[in-house]
Amino acid sequence: MDTPSMLDPAGGSSALRRTLHQRGLRMTPQRQLVLDAVRELGHATPEQICAQVQRAAPAVNITTIYRTLDLMERIGLVRHTHLGHGAPTYSEQEHEHVHLVCHSCGTVTEAATDLMDDLAERLRREIGFELDASHIALSGTCSDCRPTSSELS
Repeated sequence: MDTPSMLDPAGGSSALRRTLHQRGLRMTPQRQLVLDAVRELGHATPEQICAQVQRAAPAVNITTIYRTLDLMERIGLVRHTHLGHGAPTYSEQEHEHVHLVCHSCGTVTEAATDLMDDLAERLRREIGFELDASHIALSGTCSDCRPTSSELS
């Protein structure tokens, strides 16, 4: 499956239509609205995606959103990440980075996945575990919330 071409904004609708058709499914306006909302919002919970979709189609309910997100994840169009407690957030499959979540303010920052290379190699070598660094959220404290050395004295 050629995921990047499916997510190309210029050909997204036809690629999504082809992917669904290959799996015996049909394209619906709701499915297109959900994919468009995921693209627009970047990282969004199902509730945020639902609110976005309902701007164009008020009758679409949260159950439709969850089912559509589940389907799109199974066919490789979107992926979910748990950024802490609560609902997962969804983003496009090709959207790969490590999420850094601040305990204090809740800010989510993105970092390159190659920052995890040393850990990934050690896990592979010592445990035989293959890390998917594009599907990780690390919790900590951001620079804005971390106390300075003068505040610690």
